[in-house]
Amino acid sequence: MASGMEKLHGLLARENITEIMINGDAGTWLEIEGVKHHIDVEFDEDDMKDIIEAVFARVGKPISYYYPYGDVCLEDGSRVNIITYPLARCGTSITIRKFNRRLHSLDDLIEKGTLTRKMADFLIACVRGKVNILFSGATGSGKTTTMEMLSYHIPEQERIVTIEDTAELRLHQPNLVPMETRPPDRDGKGEVTLRDLIRNSLRMRPDRIIVGEVRGPEALDMIQAMSTGHRGTLAVIHGNSPQEITSRLETLILSSGIKLPMQEIRRMIGNTLNIIVQQERFPDGVRRVTHISEARGVERDEVALQDLYIFRREGKTPDGKIKGKFRTVMRNYPRFFAEFQRLGLLDEKVFTDQY
Repeated sequence: MASGMEKLHGLLARENITEIMINGDAGTWLEIEGVKHHIDVEFDEDDMKDIIEAVFARVGKPISYYYPYGDVCLEDGSRVNIITYPLARCGTSITIRKFNRRLHSLDDLIEKGTLTRKMADFLIACVRGKVNILFSGATGSGKTTTMEMLSYHIPEQERIVTIEDTAELRLHQPNLVPMETRPPDRDGKGEVTLRDLIRNSLRMRPDRIIVGEVRGPEALDMIQAMSTGHRGTLAVIHGNSPQEITSRLETLILSSGIKLPMQEIRRMIGNTLNIIVQQERFPDGVRRVTHISEARGVERDEVALQDLYIFRREGKTPDGKIKGKFRTVMRNYPRFFAEFQRLGLLDEKVFTDQY
């Protein structure tokens, strides 16, 4: 009889699978091209113990009564989440978001319909020109993948520090220091948070800071790092629209306990953040960049945003595919456009329909 890891390896080997969902002894589901399918492969508690030992214990993240859930990344970049019985009433459950081995560059995302060439060229210029970018969207929208593909355009001589709860990013620059948080031990000691790592990263002479996901008071430390000379910071955040992202940042900064008026917090965000890349997974399974928006300071006591590119949905084909077009919708050139032109990073053609 096959062990739990043997069963799992059999599923991981199938390239067309994007997600593996093992709901204890209640069944196993696979996501293929955005559609979920039930399969007959079953995992019992002995299989789960085998997987825990092989995947979690091996990297020093034991799953136990005191730590009944956790995340870890496999060597290929696939992310594994586990939650044990009885917290998961159906039995120990595992969710694996597979790393797509077929994605190697922004060209692959363009081919899949995630964004257009001129949108990609604009974002490449933003990375090379070291503006601060947030990649936002819901879980599974592809925002981390887009950030990863853009990271290939960071100059090789730069020193990069990545900061994550679970080491998920796969960067290929030679001068790279990946850092990962640590939970407290059974006595509540030894915890290392995202805030701790962001603060420490400032002493590491980074040319570029990349934050895997901002979801707590570390938002303040990130914004302060951006505003004190650490340009070109890239980060991921959950949100449904660029407007929602700025409000979420305000809330996260307030959660740090900082005693600043809201107007000052908004000024920090509006004058420090440059670009928000909003991404969404549509019902047809295609992940698309729906907005590339610029933060332009504060107007009428709110963070001012200007959409530069949007995806406009126009209907659905008989086979369920989403129809729509990417459009340039800006009113004014980005505030950094003149500087980018001077450096030869960007041509105004990326803002026209003839490109």
